[in-house]
Formats: sequence, structure tokens, C-alpha cells
Amino acid sequence: ESYTKSNLVGFSNILEICRLKKSNLIFASTSSVYGDTSDFPISEKFSTDKPIQYYAATKKSNEVMAYSYSKLFNIKTVGLRFFTVYGPWGRPDMSLFKFTKNILLNKEIEVFNNGKHYRDFTYIDDIVSGIIKSINFINKNKKKENLFEIFNLGRGKSISLKEFIKWTELAIGKTAKKKYLEKQKGDIYKTHCDIKKSKKLLGYNPKTNFITGIKKFVSWYKKYYSI
Repeated sequence: ESYTKSNLVGFSNILEICRLKKSNLIFASTSSVYGDTSDFPISEKFSTDKPIQYYAATKKSNEVMAYSYSKLFNIKTVGLRFFTVYGPWGRPDMSLFKFTKNILLNKEIEVFNNGKHYRDFTYIDDIVSGIIKSINFINKNKKKENLFEIFNLGRGKSISLKEFIKWTELAIGKTAKKKYLEKQKGDIYKTHCDIKKSKKLLGYNPKTNFITGIKKFVSWYKKYYSI
């Protein structure tokens, strides 16, 4: 229900505001729209017709809704498919946040699919850079009619969840107590982002590797929570 209200009803309100104010639009989509693909790296050209989560289905709907408004009302639009964003001020329900919190509290961390997942972890600074470059992209194409583009924003490299946890333990200086669990329903096995289009058209160039990113997050977490 929350996804329906926010991503369908809420997003339609955003589109209406853009129409009324004659505003351009940059919006967040997600790598989850690609579903559980077995082809890598994942390109914007891949099919997004079979998302395996309802959240991803609503974000795919956002792309289609935005496309129709763009064509009907000449709203210059860029949709950004984010790949596993992490970093300071991240959401508490995301993996790195939960891992860091529980390791510091000597609590178990939940490792789904026995750690056999692979993710293209993308540091927040690189995502912000991609958003700014999207603004520049729209501004450079002011005269182009019916502008609508979709871009991947990721690191362009995939690592295993086990390796990600290992580097989190090293950054904290403690070994995690691990609770290995089965794969969750709707969970995607692997993401690996193709960023060639984003590099070419946006000038996007992610700079933060996951080791540096994890260290920065742990440092922020300890400072923020006075640990």
C-alpha cells in the first residue's frame, strides 16, 4: 500500500506539478526493474517487463508514466536507475547500516542466500555526481523536443555479499556473528551495472571503490552515534 501511495499516486502528483509549472524532471528509478536477469553487465537496453518485486513494478510504472507526460507535454525528463546506493545518511534498513549497527552491538547479522549474492554497490557521492550531471544534460538539451532518457547509475563493478561483509568487519575492527538464511522471496541474485551510456552522454565517472566507501560510512556512523 505504501508503494502504491508513494510511487503511483505520489508520482502522478509530481508529474502534474511538472506539467503545470512547465518544469523539467529528474526522477529516481531502480536497478530492480531489470528483474532477476542472468546477462551482465546490465544495460539500459535490457528488458524491464518482468520485475519480480512489487516495488520494482511501481518504479517501472514511474518510467512509463514519465514517458507519457514527457511526450504529451514536452517535459524534459531523465530517469536514473540506481544500483545499491550506500554511504553516510543512508537508510537504516539497508544492508551496510544494519551490518555496522549489529556488529558494533555484538548482535548477529542476517546473511541471506548464505552470502551468495552479488551487488554493484554505489557510493552516495557518485550518485549525487550523476544527478548533477543529469541536470547539466537537460540544460545542454534545452531546445530538444520531447527529451526523455534513462540512465544506469552504478559503480560498474559487482562484488559478493561475503566480500562486502569482510571489508565491513575490517573497517569496524570486529568479526561479525553471522546468521545464514535462505534466499528471500523477490531477492535478486546479482546486479552488475553497464555505465557506458552514462559515461558517454552524462560524463558520469564513479570514483569511490567499495573499500573506501565502507570506511567512510563506518567513520560517519561512529561519529553520528558517538561510538
